[in-house]
Amino acid sequence: MTMKTEAMWALAAVAGMVAAHVIWRMLRKEADMTKPVYESLGISISGVSVALFGMVAAAGVAGSALTGYPWPVVAGVLLGLYLLFAIKVADQWERVAVLRLGRYVSLRGPGIFHIVPVVDTLSRFVDQRVRVANVTAESTLTRDTVPVNVDAIIFWLVWNAEKAILEVENFGDAIALSAQTALRESIGRHELAQMITEREMLGRELQRILDEKTNPWGITVQSVEIRDVRIPQALEDAMSRQAQAERERQARIILGLAETQIADKFAQAALVYRDNPTALHLRAMNMLYEAIKERGSMVIVPSSAVETMGLGGSLATAALNGARTP
Repeated sequence: MTMKTEAMWALAAVAGMVAAHVIWRMLRKEADMTKPVYESLGISISGVSVALFGMVAAAGVAGSALTGYPWPVVAGVLLGLYLLFAIKVADQWERVAVLRLGRYVSLRGPGIFHIVPVVDTLSRFVDQRVRVANVTAESTLTRDTVPVNVDAIIFWLVWNAEKAILEVENFGDAIALSAQTALRESIGRHELAQMITEREMLGRELQRILDEKTNPWGITVQSVEIRDVRIPQALEDAMSRQAQAERERQARIILGLAETQIADKFAQAALVYRDNPTALHLRAMNMLYEAIKERGSMVIVPSSAVETMGLGGSLATAALNGARTP
């Protein structure tokens, strides 16, 4: 076996290994197959370009094997290397900036696109889907000097990938830090009661502040939701006791108002009974009837009350009749 044949078989083995790698990734059904697969090495290579390199290199090896000349395999390898670094793929939700000799050229994606290797470079791929960021403000003082821990969720997205790439270095960190600062400032402008009862208002205020700050970066903040407002345990117990005392105070006030209203009604009734003794007698008789209508009941009435109601003769007559009854 000649050296030329050994070289061709070695190149064919390399091309077969690359093609097997691509097939293996496809069988695994990875969602990011078309994204750069060698990011850890600092090389932006897509699965499609690797597949093209394998096919072109294999075709070159096959051509050399058929013709007996080495130039087909050389041409196949060179063309494969060009396609390996020239063909890029962006997902439906991704955009990427193309820089030619350091200057911005255009925005590419989604789908497959072509660049000139060495001359053109790519920025990092920008995801334009809605993202979620968790923000926490710990031991932050409210307007009434109460330390609180607040957890919030921010929903944001990149609406202009060109600005997001060219205007800010790391917009993810910028969003997180800006949101944390705005949350602390908003906590300092509100009292604890407002933060607990008006979370939606606080979220809208944070959304407006962050949206004004991030719009020049090509980023919009859709909404901010306050998840939780936590206060120290000792303060929580004190607030619970305060709320209980407030409820007791309200109950006593209501009871006092009821007593006042009852006294007013009694005073009005006394005026009516003073001018109408017959009504007073009827009322007294009704009270006695209500008291003794149950069997086995006994009512003790003061003699002064009996004389005042004019019922002394009636009660004496009733007593005599009861004594005569066998």
